[in-house]
Amino acid sequence: MSSHAIEISLLGRTYSIACPVGQEDALRHVAAKLEKQLSTLRARTNNLSREEIAIMAALNISHELLEEQLKNQDYIKQMDERIGLLQSTLENALVERVDKED
Repeated sequence: MSSHAIEISLLGRTYSIACPVGQEDALRHVAAKLEKQLSTLRARTNNLSREEIAIMAALNISHELLEEQLKNQDYIKQMDERIGLLQSTLENALVERVDKED
């Protein structure tokens, strides 16, 4: 898949980022969300460097990702349990039907 450079701005600096064709809007969306978080952190902490602000944002985003991954794991576990219950119910119904036919 080919890619081309997209320019994004973060904390007043412009970066040229390689982006796969068709993913430009997604990259711009992510960059806008990151810029918002970086700006919020900068406003709350006047004395942090760009690097420190970036590290804080990375930690915040990583925490959000971890929370979502844990939610997904819980959801998958619940769905596996429901599927198991459904399979058991169907198997029992089939066994009962076979027993009634005999």
